[in-house]
Amino acid sequence: MPKLKDVCRHIRSKQAGPFWITFDIYFNSRENFTRYCDDEALSTEAFASLYGADPALVKRIPVPQLDMIKISYPRPTPQGGMVERDMHAGQQYVRLSNICLG
Repeated sequence: MPKLKDVCRHIRSKQAGPFWITFDIYFNSRENFTRYCDDEALSTEAFASLYGADPALVKRIPVPQLDMIKISYPRPTPQGGMVERDMHAGQQYVRLSNICLG
């Protein structure tokens, strides 16, 4: 089974305002986008489990014109708070890049 990083040309995470984190998953081909876009490993439930988010609040937006998926979820604490460990959310993608696809 391939890992997400094996079928993508770019995976990034970033802050989307003080209350949200967003991920951009760019597949390396139209074929891989079509094959893995609806994979269970990229579902809102799987994503929520991986990041400890409420599945009802996870937003998942496929963008077929760009062969990518955007996934966003609310931060557990606001950006810049006392317990903030990744102010710009730039390191959050690492956990996602190693998931296995079916």
